[in-house]
Amino acid sequence: MEKEWKEVFMTVHEYKIEIAKDILENEGISVVVMNQKDTAYKAFGEMYIYVQEENAERAVELLKNLKN
Repeated sequence: MEKEWKEVFMTVHEYKIEIAKDILENEGISVVVMNQKDTAYKAFGEMYIYVQEENAERAVELLKNLKN
């Protein structure tokens, strides 16, 4: 991942990634989703959301309730 992108969210649940992506995009924040789930065994691996570094702090704040 390029230097100017920062990881702000990680989960094993695909539905949480979709919710997080929608929240951020609705706030005008560009999102990159990285899916590291195993293609044969969906129970293994994580999914990550990256945003541009200047939006990272705001993104973390917007997603803080989703982590619970």
